[in-house]
Amino acid sequence: MFKELKPALKMLAVLTLITGVLYPLAVTGIAGALFPVQAHGSLVMRDGKAVGSALIAQPFARPAHFQPRPSAVGYEAAASGASNLGPSSGKLAEDVRTRTAAQQAANPDAAARGPVPVELVTASGSGLDPHLSPEAALWQVPRIAKARGIPEADLRALVARLTEGRTLGVFGEPRVNVLMLNLALDGT
Repeated sequence: MFKELKPALKMLAVLTLITGVLYPLAVTGIAGALFPVQAHGSLVMRDGKAVGSALIAQPFARPAHFQPRPSAVGYEAAASGASNLGPSSGKLAEDVRTRTAAQQAANPDAAARGPVPVELVTASGSGLDPHLSPEAALWQVPRIAKARGIPEADLRALVARLTEGRTLGVFGEPRVNVLMLNLALDGT
């Protein structure tokens, strides 16, 4: 019996070393070399300090900043997930009404631009979506222009400049990273 067990244990040790240590180290090393920014969390650096990630939303509550989508997880990356509230949920309907009223109160001059964009009153699937549509960003322009004393045309140009197109020209929708918008604003 031990005669058969010894080669099996050797094979287990060799395969564990290959698949559990060498392969993961090789893949991690290659990924780090080919995609250094993504491999390190897509961190956004300013003055040598990490101020956020381009892939994870963070709250911006000041009137002088663009606000991201609401988060079902309080912008906590460790708790990423959706609320799982469906269209027939009374709680979702109440949350949307509350958020809509808050957006209308915070953006009284935006009413002329139309109703509150749905993404500003509903959380994303992960609760951490860092992007808004250009339309949702533009809807907030009057409030930010007033708070910063910046012409609305300058803010619209900033949104246009930072709008990312569809991935590979066909996947997804045009989008704007809220962190990048606010960092650009704070840099001016």
